[in-house]
Amino acid sequence: MTGEATAGGGPAGRGWREATEAALYGPGGFYRRPEGPAGHFRTSVHASALFAGAVARLLCRVDEALGRPATLDFVDMAAGRGELVSGVLAALPAAVAARTRAYAVEIAGRPSGLDERILWRSEPPPAVTGLLFANEWLDNVPVDVAEVDAAGVPRLVLVADDGSERLGQPVPGPEARWLARWWPLPAEEGLRAEIGLPRDRAWAAAVGRMERGLAVAVDYAHTAAARPPYGTLTGFREGRETAPVPDGSCDITAHVALDACAEACRAARTTPTPPGAAPAPAPAEVARTPSEQAHTLTGSRLLTQRAALRALNLTGARPPLALASTDPAAYVRALASAGEAAELTAPGGLGDFGWLLVPVGIADPLA
Repeated sequence: MTGEATAGGGPAGRGWREATEAALYGPGGFYRRPEGPAGHFRTSVHASALFAGAVARLLCRVDEALGRPATLDFVDMAAGRGELVSGVLAALPAAVAARTRAYAVEIAGRPSGLDERILWRSEPPPAVTGLLFANEWLDNVPVDVAEVDAAGVPRLVLVADDGSERLGQPVPGPEARWLARWWPLPAEEGLRAEIGLPRDRAWAAAVGRMERGLAVAVDYAHTAAARPPYGTLTGFREGRETAPVPDGSCDITAHVALDACAEACRAARTTPTPPGAAPAPAPAEVARTPSEQAHTLTGSRLLTQRAALRALNLTGARPPLALASTDPAAYVRALASAGEAAELTAPGGLGDFGWLLVPVGIADPLA
């Protein structure tokens, strides 16, 4: 805890959720800047076109599980500047691409020169039959931060525009219940947690748009068995990790409790919400109506990106050395591809990302 706000930073009277919402998505916010996320950090999408190719193969498996519908939806959540959705369309077999309706969901404006087949939206379509894919979306759904005070009480952390912090009120009802269930904090001063309730609601709302198909969330993740004791809130600016400062100059991110997100989907599908009873979603979330909860989840599971990509035939295996003698150019290309695949599946790196798979009305395509 850095103490009281400085005079130049404004009063530290906002929780991290409100401050991050304004810094990332408000007028002039980080995600509205022209350079886009790729100007500040590198995701799997930017690491290699192999990632988009693997997602295209996953979409083909979903298509087969759906019985090859006349229209196959692909929804790219937090689409950045359309890199993933463009790569998926390019990698699809022509017959599948002809039936694919591609959506890019992003708050920023549509970039110039984007494939005209891509529908650019600020929220997902109301009914999806196909694949909804959220690569590094949930880590940017803003959350509040809790910290244990000297008396052992978890309190909300308030933050000024310059990043200085102080403790506010004790964590209130729904957020306190979320902490008790998903991230219980021992009574030790200074321990911190990110309260993932807005992510649970955002993910359940997105999955609520699914008629049939598969929803996938890919992100930095942790589970109840291994929560980090001091949280994960951090910033990124120009390719480097930095202190999180909610002034619009940097990305603000925190790892995702994907196990809680998975449970939120199951609860939303089994417990219809009466009209008017659900808390109002934050701007980073998407709306859900009771009728959109009627379809049946067929089980969800959490696995690593390494396991998911291997199931999609991307392994990072080196090409046979004999190829260097018979076709040197092909060997060099295969070697470069193996290097990119190795980065996408690397332990301690991108390969450790979590993939949350939520099939809706179909069998798990990666089973």
